[in-house]
Amino acid sequence: MKVVLLAFTVGLAALAAAAPAGATDECRGLNPCVPVAGPWVVVPAGTSTPRAQVQYQLTCPQGFVVAGIDAELSDQAIDISVVGQSGTPVSPGVTTSRSLVFVGSYVGSQPKAPTFRPHIGCIPAAGGGQRTPTGVAAVIKPGHPTERRVVTARVRATSRIKTACQADERLVAWYSARGFDTPTPPPPDLVASLSTTTQRSGNSVVVSARATRGQGIVQVSAVCAGGK
Repeated sequence: MKVVLLAFTVGLAALAAAAPAGATDECRGLNPCVPVAGPWVVVPAGTSTPRAQVQYQLTCPQGFVVAGIDAELSDQAIDISVVGQSGTPVSPGVTTSRSLVFVGSYVGSQPKAPTFRPHIGCIPAAGGGQRTPTGVAAVIKPGHPTERRVVTARVRATSRIKTACQADERLVAWYSARGFDTPTPPPPDLVASLSTTTQRSGNSVVVSARATRGQGIVQVSAVCAGGK
């Protein structure tokens, strides 16, 4: 997924509290629509300022684009936003693409293993895209200067998860996220059982993960710039 310059906040009532299974609205008003749910993503529980963030990418099936979003929270003090593409009008295929990145941070004062589960509703792609300027201007419209190289892996005991920029790209940022494929928010002891350490080596990012309870999901994202 390409990282772009516009980030907008999800304004959905379901983000105020954890919703029961089947109560999310990512496909509301969309027909046809394919719902895609992520795992329960662990949000950094620190209370220092600025608050740490976690990023998690969800992807639609081939031939579909994101048209609806929602999330379930384990704590109402979790702030959720998504990374969207700049363009006019704001619409599926213009603001969104096949993938969407959710950004979560904890803004409360008493964290108890905060997590969120992202949801996207996917509709068939129908072309579209940004408009091409009709004249030459002294300013440059926002484009797509970066590309995300994302790897998501299931951790059973110990694992090394690696992602890297391509040869003509350079690494400008990286993110890792822990998650659990459970029907309800994971308890604090399960969250604590999955630990990660991240190392950069040139244009590569390697995460070493350890799951003492034998389960967990880790996603690693390399943000790359300069490619053709």
